[in-house]
Amino acid sequence: MNLNGFINGKPMLEPPLLIEDLSPLPPNQVGLAVLGAPIKHSISPQIHSAALRELSSGIPSFLNWVYHKVEVSSKDLASGLEHLNECGYRGLNLTIPHKVDVFSMIDSIDQEARTIGAVNTLFHTGEEWRGFNTDGYGLEQALKGRLGVRLESANILILGAGGAARAAAAQSLSRGCENLWISNRSTERLENMIDALGNSLDTARVVACPISQLPAGVLDCGDLVIINATSLGLNPGDPSPVSLRAFPPSTRVYDMIYNPAETPLLEEARARGMVCENGLSMLVHQAARSLEIWTGQEISVEAMFSGAQTALNC
Repeated sequence: MNLNGFINGKPMLEPPLLIEDLSPLPPNQVGLAVLGAPIKHSISPQIHSAALRELSSGIPSFLNWVYHKVEVSSKDLASGLEHLNECGYRGLNLTIPHKVDVFSMIDSIDQEARTIGAVNTLFHTGEEWRGFNTDGYGLEQALKGRLGVRLESANILILGAGGAARAAAAQSLSRGCENLWISNRSTERLENMIDALGNSLDTARVVACPISQLPAGVLDCGDLVIINATSLGLNPGDPSPVSLRAFPPSTRVYDMIYNPAETPLLEEARARGMVCENGLSMLVHQAARSLEIWTGQEISVEAMFSGAQTALNC
């Protein structure tokens, strides 16, 4: 088995490893992994392996870096982090349900991750795990590269109030967006998110609004950017998180969901002539930033996109 995630140039979409089954890596290998529950759907191994292969063309030692997906339950996360360190893993990505839970398990957390209130990247310094969040960076790069949107002075409507929405809101506010509307079905969860952001960011520009009662300022905004940070569209039969009927055609739409590539929200956006994009670009850019933290090298985003597309087409 090729631990870099490829056989004859094709990605291996293998089932995840279980934390209890991990054994120490050979001394010449460096381990990376994504942790979650469930995690079988993740294409992170293919994305990172493609970039590591690209790096190894100039620095052969990166051939000895391996990336796995590991199933870890919430109750096993703390002991799992200790076990992963003992087994030679130095870089970790975290996904549902670990991004918030890990806060109480590590002492060193980057300020951006503290502001967002979630950690999606861990790096072991040799003494401790250090936490980062690359989701906001990934979104900013995706919006700029795919939709031509710069967060500075942007008018943004975020749908959702979970971890992804919080990262989007924090990045938008820290970059100086003009207006920020956030809509969620649960007003209590939305208010809690805004209160938490207010601990380190100026939330005077934030307007909380139910999806059924969007204020006129949103609908009249000619350069609005809608960001879907909900899970609606992920499963077959899901409705769109919002109808685009009342929005002007100049509205741009970014859906953080990348699989399926075309959600009901994106289908409607295209039908109405709106510029729109799915979340694959955010996934790749946040992954590239994680790998830069672990390796100290400039990462080929193009190689990561290639790995992602190949994995999704399998």
